Amino acid sequence: MGTLRDLQFALQLKIEELRQRDTLIDELELELDTKDELIRRLQEELDRYRATVSLPGPSAAGAACSAQIEDKQRTKRKTVISEPFILDPVTLAMVSHRSCDKSLESQRLIRAAFLKNDLLKNLDEGEIRTIIACMYPTPINQGCYVIQEGTNGAQAYVLEEGRLDVTKDGLKILTIEPENMFAELALLYNCTHTHSVSAQTDSKLWVIDRKSYQTILMQSGLNSLSHSFELLSSIPFLRSLPEDAIMKMSDLMEETHYAEGDYIIRQGATGDTFYIISKGQVKVTEKKAGQEEQTVLSKLSERQWFGEKALWGEDVRTVNVIAADEVTCLVIDRETFKDIIDGMVFDCGHEAQQSHESRSESDQDPELLSSSTLSDFQIICPLALGEFGHVDLVHLKSNIKCLFAMRVLKKKLILNNGQREHILREGRILMETQLHKTFRDAECLYILTEACPGGDLGNLLKEKGCLDECSARFYTACVVEALTFLHCRGVIYRDVKPENVVLDEHGYAKLIGSGCMKRVEVGKKAWTFCGTPDYMAPEIILNKGHSVSADFWSLGVFVFELLSDRLPFSGSDPMKILTATICGIDQIDFPKTISKSASSLIKNLCRWFEGFDWDGLCKGTLNPPLLPKVKHPLDGSACGHYAEGSAELCTNWDDF
Repeated sequence: MGTLRDLQFALQLKIEELRQRDTLIDELELELDTKDELIRRLQEELDRYRATVSLPGPSAAGAACSAQIEDKQRTKRKTVISEPFILDPVTLAMVSHRSCDKSLESQRLIRAAFLKNDLLKNLDEGEIRTIIACMYPTPINQGCYVIQEGTNGAQAYVLEEGRLDVTKDGLKILTIEPENMFAELALLYNCTHTHSVSAQTDSKLWVIDRKSYQTILMQSGLNSLSHSFELLSSIPFLRSLPEDAIMKMSDLMEETHYAEGDYIIRQGATGDTFYIISKGQVKVTEKKAGQEEQTVLSKLSERQWFGEKALWGEDVRTVNVIAADEVTCLVIDRETFKDIIDGMVFDCGHEAQQSHESRSESDQDPELLSSSTLSDFQIICPLALGEFGHVDLVHLKSNIKCLFAMRVLKKKLILNNGQREHILREGRILMETQLHKTFRDAECLYILTEACPGGDLGNLLKEKGCLDECSARFYTACVVEALTFLHCRGVIYRDVKPENVVLDEHGYAKLIGSGCMKRVEVGKKAWTFCGTPDYMAPEIILNKGHSVSADFWSLGVFVFELLSDRLPFSGSDPMKILTATICGIDQIDFPKTISKSASSLIKNLCRWFEGFDWDGLCKGTLNPPLLPKVKHPLDGSACGHYAEGSAELCTNWDDF
């Protein structure tokens, strides 16, 4: 008996010892996570510091306002907008028939360079083949520059022969060897080169320009979308769906590839996926009880389909489907199909429109505002600097409590950057959303919109660090409401980020920054490289064409940053940000501050808002996380005014 008690006591001691060790391990893991998070934040701050560019404040601003703007601009992530791109028949014909002579060795070398490149290796084989065919050779003599630091570029290069030096501020950084690509960021937008590249020896380069690159990818995307739509429209049980639902399906179906002998479906497995054969042939087999061999029931080829029962509910596969040769299938899962049928995650209900209209009502006197001229507004202080001008906080001289934001755009900058059509398109959308009125003079456009004096969420994150989940949910819900309002009108926003989310005096969040908005018809896509790199969806980066789903991606990144005070894809090098984004959100480690339900939202954009009071948000009765401390300006606080008599009311945006 004594021996048994001793063993039991020893066992209890060992269990207690193991429990204490487990507790210690948990504490150490928590400490390690905390330190990892600190390292990430310090690294991000270091990246921001390295990428800092000082921007001078406007001369009219007071010292306090200038300091505030300078501080905001130091950490503000720049929105990138490439020049508008239209697939014109002349360029398409030129690209389609351009084929520069290349030896098999040159083609192999260029292809190898593409596959080593983090951006271009994600293109389809057919797209790579067409781009290679369009590339043309150029010799570069020893000592000559291929790229000079500070210039803008529209070409990317592959080195076939020779050596190139990469320098910055006159200091050598590295040497480019043959079978390497460089300057690929210029294929996406009109970027400024941060390094110089010169020939160490006589060299030979292959060149691809941005217009040809975009033409090839846009045509490829349109052909793929058209092919998918045609296949889906030919399937009997889908013909009853409206055209826009079939268009959404064709957009969301993924292309998958199988080698000969691959099992696409296994008998007895549970399935949730529907397949349409785009290329190749499959065999349908069945293995009956007591038999060793499989029986071939049928063969299916291009334009045929299988697995359709899985779209309507849980399906246990009764047969095998095996690739008879190389097979390409278009695939869609039950959840995605259900979202399309149900109107997707964000439905455009009438409540969203009514709620926007009710919240956009203000205390301003409509008659006083409608009769006002530019000189009736007094400048309080600058709010922000932009690429084409600046934004002022203003009030009516006759009513200092009526605050507005006046966006001042310089015509010369707009025209010099080839953004006239872009500004015109933006103006037409603004007139349906948040625009009060516009003025113009010989040099500038003046756009009067609602003022939100509570500051932006970017500054709030700087002050508080990451937000609690309740606060993040409230602000995200406000953004969802704004996106729903735009999406119902066929408008993509394309630049969701904390800096573009501002608080009104009641604490509600609103979207500002209309520079990336674009109207897109149902079933159509936008192709402009546009947005902030940290928030940009993969389909924008890869020139696959994009629609409102690009906003959903940005919304997920937005929630990630609110809850963790860092970005999933970040860094001082834009190309590293873009290539990390292409790898996807599943490659990112989520910090402990983000709950599982929030992680699910970020990955799937669903479930996080269960129980949220949407009705209270729409009616404005829900209490915001914080009430901004807004001081109304006094008579002596103004710091400038607009010139009298030099501006006229602008009612027609096309008459730029």
